[in-house]
Amino acid sequence: MTDHSDDHDVLDTLTTDHREVAELFDQIEGTTDPVQRRDLTDSLISELVRHSVAEEMYVYPAIRHHVPNGDQVVDEDTDEHKGLEVLMKELEGADASAPEFLDAVRRTRALFEQHIADEEGTQFAQLRAHVPAEKLVELKGLVEVAKKLAPTRPHPLSPNAELFHKTVGPGVGLVDRLRDKLTGRPT
Repeated sequence: MTDHSDDHDVLDTLTTDHREVAELFDQIEGTTDPVQRRDLTDSLISELVRHSVAEEMYVYPAIRHHVPNGDQVVDEDTDEHKGLEVLMKELEGADASAPEFLDAVRRTRALFEQHIADEEGTQFAQLRAHVPAEKLVELKGLVEVAKKLAPTRPHPLSPNAELFHKTVGPGVGLVDRLRDKLTGRPT
């Protein structure tokens, strides 16, 4: 889920991630095959968790530091991430053939769409206005590395904090990737 073009910055990368996650939602809602629905949902969860962790590690500190009212913006975004984690945890354990499964997917999608509307509609413009372009390019590289090490499963009881993700997160990510490999879970 990463754009490797050298002329892009972190905001382009995050926007690409948003589009790819939206496409996974479309695919989940567009299939009736429970096995395919489960695999797509597991991929969606993995991508969304990695994206969220990378944002919390590098983008949110930039917002706090550079954007007016940055603390409030990050607090609201972190609350939305926590809500998404709770919904993803529900999806992770849900039966993809059950009638209520698509309802849980739609609730998750609604919160995701609200979250990206805030980011893309306001926050990204504020970051472009207040953060030097070279810093946004530097953040792209940091986010890409973070996504490779980040957990692939939701952990709603864990802190959504930069320090936690930078110190404990890689270990949690390693365990998640091992579990994924052992169970054949797509990520």
